[in-house]
Amino acid sequence: MADYSFGGSDEENAELKKLNTEVAEDPDSFENWEKLVRAAESLEGGLNRNSNPQSIAATRDIYDRFLAKFPLLFGYWKKYADLEFSIAGTEAAELVYERGVASITNSVDLWTNYCAFKVETSHDSEVIRELFERGATCVGLDFLAHPFWDKYLEFEERLEANDKIFAILDRVVHIPMHQYARYFERYRQLAQSRPLQELLPPDTLAQFRLEIETEGLATVQAGSQQINVEKGELEIEREMRARIDNFHLEIFARTQTETTKRWTYESEVKRPYFHVTELDEGQLVNWRKYLDFEEVEGDYMRTAFLYERCLVTCAYYDEFWLRYARWMLAQPLKEEEVRNIYQRASMLYAPISRPAVRLHYAYFEEMCSRVELAKDIHQAILVNLPGHIETIVSLANLSRRHGGLEAAIGVYKAQIDSPDCDLYAKAALVTEWARLLWKIKGSVDEARQVFQKNQHWYLDSRPFWINYLLFELEQPTSAETEATQYQRIKQVHDDIRRKSHLPPLTMKDLSHYYMVYLLERGTKDAAKEYMMLDRESTRPFSIQQAMKAKVADDGKATSTDRRLLMENGHPGVEVDEAAIRRGENPYTKYYQQQGEHSLPGGSQVSPAPSSDEYHEIHAN
Repeated sequence: MADYSFGGSDEENAELKKLNTEVAEDPDSFENWEKLVRAAESLEGGLNRNSNPQSIAATRDIYDRFLAKFPLLFGYWKKYADLEFSIAGTEAAELVYERGVASITNSVDLWTNYCAFKVETSHDSEVIRELFERGATCVGLDFLAHPFWDKYLEFEERLEANDKIFAILDRVVHIPMHQYARYFERYRQLAQSRPLQELLPPDTLAQFRLEIETEGLATVQAGSQQINVEKGELEIEREMRARIDNFHLEIFARTQTETTKRWTYESEVKRPYFHVTELDEGQLVNWRKYLDFEEVEGDYMRTAFLYERCLVTCAYYDEFWLRYARWMLAQPLKEEEVRNIYQRASMLYAPISRPAVRLHYAYFEEMCSRVELAKDIHQAILVNLPGHIETIVSLANLSRRHGGLEAAIGVYKAQIDSPDCDLYAKAALVTEWARLLWKIKGSVDEARQVFQKNQHWYLDSRPFWINYLLFELEQPTSAETEATQYQRIKQVHDDIRRKSHLPPLTMKDLSHYYMVYLLERGTKDAAKEYMMLDRESTRPFSIQQAMKAKVADDGKATSTDRRLLMENGHPGVEVDEAAIRRGENPYTKYYQQQGEHSLPGGSQVSPAPSSDEYHEIHAN
């Protein structure tokens, strides 16, 4: 926001400027936003039609930005509408309400407030009734929708529209909700005074009448004759009302049963509204079970409505967005609905730092033959997350599926050449490049050359060395070629131990792969090499000859022994498990002591190569 006066006093302006800066520095902080909104609301002691235009504009701007960031906060939409009503009148407030119900469509409270506002500010009953019907479509199935239905009934009572009241109750008694019994009692009482044609559909009424007339022929003895006497109209109506009442009791029983089923889950919903704080695991489990239940019940409207309710409370949980999209995709002819779900999640709720929802959206668009849009979604992720390996690999595979192997390699080349892609991501991308040559093109030799030509760039990359070793271990061999393959595998393992800058625990894990290989596929001398590696990898540093040689200036273990004596202690690695999991390299201290320059990640490497330097072998 531009640096200008907020329209209040100097003290108010200074406070708003400070709070606005805090929000700009940390836009995800809900607490900072709340402070800013409260400060804006209190400008000039509360805004009205006569307030400073700058104060009004500043407050509107703050509300707009706040509700764009957190659109599910129904209470703030109500406060914003009230503010607009006091500043600019009915139409301005109505526009805010419309924005609010578009942002949080299934908020019972917001729809109730909006309809109450409309009742008080409009004299057109049809317009008001139309708004109530919109609200009924959006929130009528909510388990706690009784405030909305009460407001709707109250409106019709003002107009003394008993036919409308009965029609509303006729809808409500079928809905499993918290206060279903109260509505049924009123419905049953009102049914006694309503015309028969309002009580049931015409076909059901006709069936009931036919049954009563057929069963209702009375026989009267007149002398020696028996006369069939038909029932009078009043008696038929009385019997029909009795049958209709029983029919309504059956509806009540079904609604009661459905309500009881859902109460198991509804009683465990502790927070039915949106908030930025996390839900506890019990709440998440309850939503999962509730969704399972409705999906099994098989009612599309109720299941979709429950998903929408869930995604107010669980808006920041990717699993529920993905689950909703998958469920919707399984329904016939719902492509646009699925697209809408992905777009809402991607644009409003799923943070870019967790791109899973966006990647699934890209797969969906690819499925719908919108390949360029799928690529654009990938590129949009990489604008905000440069070097994100999963996204780059997904984009490369997408390009390969629709453009061939060279298109996929082109993606990797562009990312490796990009200055925004860090060295660790590039190491992983080189291994994926090699995998393409191996698995897709079927050229083991080209894939091997990719690893060999690039290993000196990535001496501290765990993914690079793991994939290189596994690549060699997974090559098929025979009795004739095993000796050659053994030399290749041994060379990779030796490079890991002598040349790489990997943490000790990682080298130990990779040595374990090699040791298993020795036992399973090694020659008669394998046991000797196995025992030597076992001794080296498990004993203390002071007797690990290979490790001491690695950290010595001249590459000799004896030099490290002398250094140990001079320093009267361990010269090198402090292994911090948590630091290793964060990606930090424990060898930084070694390299700095030996006069080498280290990267922020803690490893000394040469300047990053270009993709052309990587793969001169593919120039032809």
